[in-house]
Amino acid sequence: MTEVKVGYLIGSLARASINRKLAKALVRLAPTEMKLSEISFAELPLYSYDYDADFPPVARAFKSALADAEAILFVTPEYNRSIPGGLKNAIDWASRPWGQNSFARKPTAIIGASTGAIGTAVAQQSLRSVMAFCNSPLMNSIEAYIQFKPGLITDDGDVTNEATAEFLRNYMAEFYGFIERVYTAIPRPHSPAA
Repeated sequence: MTEVKVGYLIGSLARASINRKLAKALVRLAPTEMKLSEISFAELPLYSYDYDADFPPVARAFKSALADAEAILFVTPEYNRSIPGGLKNAIDWASRPWGQNSFARKPTAIIGASTGAIGTAVAQQSLRSVMAFCNSPLMNSIEAYIQFKPGLITDDGDVTNEATAEFLRNYMAEFYGFIERVYTAIPRPHSPAA
C-alpha cells in the first residue's frame, strides 16, 4: 500500500477541545500508511483580499503546510449550527488568492464530536457545502458524528469504548481507501504526472 500524508485541521482553538482528543485518537487508530500531522491556523489574522498581493508569513506557512499534505481531514465541533469562525477563516485563506486554491482536487474527509445527540451533523453539512465550492473531493460515506461523553477519549487519545474505537478505526481505513481511489483518477499533487 502507498504512504499518504494527511494534514488535519481541528476546528476548535480550545486547548481542552474534545475534538482535539478525537484527532489524537484518529492519529492512533489510522492505518500505518497514513502519516498524519496537524495543520494549525490559530495565528491567522482575519482574511481580507487586501492581503492577496502579499500574504503575511503565517498565511504563507499555512498554505505551504496544506500544499505538503496529500489529503485533508477536518475534525470540528459545531458552533451555532455551523462551523467555527476560525475554521472558516482558515478555509478562506487557503482558497485565495483566486486561482491558488489549496483544496482543489485534494481528497477531504470530515468528522466531529459534540456532547449533543446530533454530534456535529449540521456543522458538517455546512462544511461540505464550503468544500464542494473549493473543488475538493469529499468522502461522503461513511459519515461520522460522535456524541462525546465524559471519559470516552482520554487526553492522550485512548478511546475507552471498544465499539467507538472500532468505528473510528474503520472510518480512517475508509478515508485511506477514498484517498487511493481519488488519486487513481487524479494524479497525486507531488507526482511527476501532476
